[in-house]
Amino acid sequence: MVSRRQFFGRGAALALGAGLVSKAGAASLPEAPQMDSAAMQPPLVPPNGRPYRPVVTLNGWTLPWRMKDGWKEFHLVAEPVRREIAPGMVANLWGYNGQSPGPTIECVEGDKVRIFVTNRLPEHTTIHWHGILLPSGMDGVGGLTQPQIPVGKTFVYEFEMTKSGTFMYHPHADEMVQMAMGMMGFLVVHPKNPKAVRGYAEVDRDFVFLINAYDIEPGSATPKINTMLDFNLWTWNSRAFPGIDPLVVRKGDRVRIRFGNLTMTNHPIHLHGYDFTVAGTDGGWVPKTARWPEVTTDVAVGQMRAIEFVADAPGDWAFHCHKSHHTMNAMGHDVPTTIGVDFREVAKRIERLVPGYMAMGDRGMADMGEMEMELPPNTLPMMTGRGPFGPIEMGGMFTVVKVREGLAADDYRDPGWYAHPPGTVAWEWKGDAGKGALAEPPRASAAPSPASASGQGASPPLELQVRKPGAHRHH
Repeated sequence: MVSRRQFFGRGAALALGAGLVSKAGAASLPEAPQMDSAAMQPPLVPPNGRPYRPVVTLNGWTLPWRMKDGWKEFHLVAEPVRREIAPGMVANLWGYNGQSPGPTIECVEGDKVRIFVTNRLPEHTTIHWHGILLPSGMDGVGGLTQPQIPVGKTFVYEFEMTKSGTFMYHPHADEMVQMAMGMMGFLVVHPKNPKAVRGYAEVDRDFVFLINAYDIEPGSATPKINTMLDFNLWTWNSRAFPGIDPLVVRKGDRVRIRFGNLTMTNHPIHLHGYDFTVAGTDGGWVPKTARWPEVTTDVAVGQMRAIEFVADAPGDWAFHCHKSHHTMNAMGHDVPTTIGVDFREVAKRIERLVPGYMAMGDRGMADMGEMEMELPPNTLPMMTGRGPFGPIEMGGMFTVVKVREGLAADDYRDPGWYAHPPGTVAWEWKGDAGKGALAEPPRASAAPSPASASGQGASPPLELQVRKPGAHRHH
């Protein structure tokens, strides 16, 4: 008979075999809580174990645990889920415990962690603990460090958290499919002795989210898993604006925002109204002497970042990826540019055949921000969301950091739009009072050529010789 110590000491994730577990054995598994709401849940104050300030998961939640014989036990269930990307669109994804991404796992440096993983997917899976230092057999790479978790089975991962930091979890089994379907989650390890960790600072608000992306055809609900770059839904925690919750902050708070990138490209994350420092990376906390101020930080594929700033400027501050296509939804990538083309006569003729036809794009795309066009079912507009001054003309990876005075310490409720003090909003210039109509603004004249400026006359026209390339093959 194999003892429990020998059983867990074999260095691999352990199959419990759901079909073979007795009622008593099944009862020994920790609960696997479910979440069906896409709203950001309040921070989970630790009920036992070492104390810490909990994080807040953007449009997500933290997984509860139980303490048993000195081990902090969690239970993840890998399963198909339905996730609201934004109001008006629901996607068929894969995730954990009812959500994509799965719930955030929080623990403390030095904790002994036991994580049960039950597979309710239609195929095998594993979990890799991205960035965690642990025994090789617990690393979660199917076929290399452990057997795959078969359908209907439960495996156990056991390891001790040896360092604090910002980490992720995701499959290392049929990875292209499972990650494209939304299987991922955040893992935060708090320091046991914060004052002893070089580069770490206590904060008042600590937000986390994962950067992910999907290719879902208009009118459908399931991602195309073979897409490499042409995604049409760029999301944070599987949510697109205006479905991404705001980050609500009290004026004067020290704020940390942690994010990890599990898409197929890099993302320059930009915050308006503030500069910040990158306080943490994949490898750990950055000493203060090694930091520099930024307003945008690039996070590459598979990387994590933690940025920090003091919220000393009240207002509604945009927070987004600075790749312009990543702040739009359901984009078509083969649409020609027609700016400056006069469609009026053609549009009249087409409208006789197709009532309600509209020509679009000849003046840019801004009109789409307020058009009420009929869309296929379960499809988001390309640009959407409204603010206090009209359409915001954003989608995808965009939200707002709302800094307010007078909030309670753990109040994350949306305070509504910022009330700007009088005289602090940009306004239309209509000329000086009593001076009549606004004159045409002066413009610089075309710069003269060097020859004409010296009185030597205009330069002779250049004679261009064009050589057409021949046919090229094998490109």
